[in-house]
Amino acid sequence: MAEQEVVRLTAWVRGHVQGVGFRWWTRARALELGLRGYASNLRDGRVEVVAEGDKTDCERLLVALNSGRTPGRVDAVVERWSPARGMAVGFVER
Repeated sequence: MAEQEVVRLTAWVRGHVQGVGFRWWTRARALELGLRGYASNLRDGRVEVVAEGDKTDCERLLVALNSGRTPGRVDAVVERWSPARGMAVGFVER
C-alpha cells in the first residue's frame, strides 16, 4: 500500500459566505474527512480555510467548497498547497 502524502491546503472563499453557516458546514465536511485545521472569517468578507491531512482528503474538501452545495453563495475559491506543518488535532471555527 502506498504511503499517503500529508499536505496543507489554504483556500480563500469569496462570495456570500459569512453569517450563513459556511464555517460550520466547512468544519463538518473537514471532520468527516479526518482533516485538521480551521475556517476563519476575514475582514474583507472572505472565509479562509486551512486544512491539513491526506492530500486526497484535502482535494475532496476543495471539491466540496466548489460544489455549489454550500450555505450561502461561493463566487470563487483561491487555493494554495504547501507542506503540512503539523496542526493540532481537530477542526475549529474561528
